Amino acid sequence: MNNQQQKWFYLIILSIVWGSSFILMKKALLGVTPIQLGALRMIFTAIFLLSFAFPSIKKIKKRHWKYITYTAVVGTFIPGFLFAFAITSIDSAIVSILNSFTPFNTLIFGAIVFGFAFRKAQLYGILIGLIGTLILILEGADVNPNQNYWYAFLIIIASVGYAFNANMVKKYLYDLDALAITTGNFLLLIIPATFVLSFTDFFNTFDTDNEVLMHSLGYLAILSVVGTAIAKTIYNKLVHISSPVFSSSVTYLIPIVAILWGMLDGEKLSFIQLIGGVIILLGVYFVNKTK
Repeated sequence: MNNQQQKWFYLIILSIVWGSSFILMKKALLGVTPIQLGALRMIFTAIFLLSFAFPSIKKIKKRHWKYITYTAVVGTFIPGFLFAFAITSIDSAIVSILNSFTPFNTLIFGAIVFGFAFRKAQLYGILIGLIGTLILILEGADVNPNQNYWYAFLIIIASVGYAFNANMVKKYLYDLDALAITTGNFLLLIIPATFVLSFTDFFNTFDTDNEVLMHSLGYLAILSVVGTAIAKTIYNKLVHISSPVFSSSVTYLIPIVAILWGMLDGEKLSFIQLIGGVIILLGVYFVNKTK
């Protein structure tokens, strides 16, 4: 496949994998707390990657480590906990739609902080997407009064982290292998994640006879290996062969998969919320529209 075919192939694969991640987080939270989910996800991913990809660490030069650290913190560590907390209070399908804010932030911070150029049409796309996001949040608060939509801002904060991650990978880690970037990220995260987990009661309450807990760990294992380790590597490769904005556009396809999983799990979306989602997708069209 040429680069053009590869980038669309990777985009579709990522949308399926990450679109399924939200329901996996929701199911995992039946047996663990949000903090435990975030920490265990990083630990499982690190163990999986280091078990076969540790030699790729040798490709990381001294000048890379600063940006490997930055991307680990803003692109994985902080968002991992923010998403876990958000899903405890908002339907997983809604969380996936709010995650569509990532390309907007990628464009804005790419221009302001990293010096990447953007077109006027992309700015219009950002404004349209903002309108769609506001409709989604306000309507969601009416349709689901038992859900706390203030948690939506956790997803927006996480999307800023993802935006910085994509721009840093493109600008500062462009000459580094995608697997090396991902493995380096989780090599750095395994110790702080274990430290965070040790402050919960996970080790004291761990019981192999606890069926709910074991099911949760099973969902976490799938989420960590497929939804984090493999998907993160594919994403870093996608950033290398395309652009930060195109790569982050995967967040516009993710809701299609996540909504289907959510509906199968009994979640409901109103017509107005669907309209909000369509408006966000229209914003994406302008953000990614070529001249």
